[in-house]
Amino acid sequence: MQRKFDLIALDVDGTLLTDEHLLPERVKEAVRECARQGAEIVLCTGRGPMGAFPVLEELGLNGTLITHNGAAIVEFEDRSITFQFDIDGELLEPYLVYCREKGIHFDLNTAYDMLVESVSEAAEAMYLQHKTVPTVLPAGGELPEGLVKLSVFGSKEEIDMVQGDWERDEPGLQLIRSGDLFIDIQHPEASKGSALRRLAEQKNIPSERILAIGNYFNDISMLTFAGLGIAMDNSPDGVKEAADVVVGTNNDGSVATALREYAINPQH
Repeated sequence: MQRKFDLIALDVDGTLLTDEHLLPERVKEAVRECARQGAEIVLCTGRGPMGAFPVLEELGLNGTLITHNGAAIVEFEDRSITFQFDIDGELLEPYLVYCREKGIHFDLNTAYDMLVESVSEAAEAMYLQHKTVPTVLPAGGELPEGLVKLSVFGSKEEIDMVQGDWERDEPGLQLIRSGDLFIDIQHPEASKGSALRRLAEQKNIPSERILAIGNYFNDISMLTFAGLGIAMDNSPDGVKEAADVVVGTNNDGSVATALREYAINPQH
């Protein structure tokens, strides 16, 4: 049977992984089958590379990853950075001042490094789940070059408050709600969709030969760029409305269902 999709873009948290951050065996098998049929598997995640590499390794694959919500494209094999959107450090200052004054946890990210000023017990547990180890910045130190993302973490109520304040004040960078407990601040042009478009052009793959699966607002740009955009049933309504198809939840391993129906044995 002729392969229908040449590139399959997969979100990680809330899509590939269960709420317990586990990768179901049936999902692994379906993703590997797509790869055996010749489709290129590209993880498209809000995580940095060091949090995404273990997922790719568990899948038994390698290749290109779209990380930091599209702010950096990296290669697994040699760890090279093929593209990134840098943030002007001066534009970050209002966000950092706000977080410090309100006691909101944040981390600063280059393509590969995650930097924090302190780590709460809740943040430490979150980093452990994501298999990342942040570096603690010295007090009063200058911001490093090559920053691609500021990520804030807290309870849903805290992050709702932060989102409301920042959307009202519009300090100048792009706000991306990447989960109930997270907001990412990035370059205005960074998105999973723009990175996927760039990668597709490099590989000469038309959008109609791309399948994308995601579950949150930061996935909408890639779902609408792909020839077939699939949302998980655990997605917010706005994400489902942007997708072409809705399947079951991440906890049911429904990425496997989607891949078998639309990529491995397509009936559509």
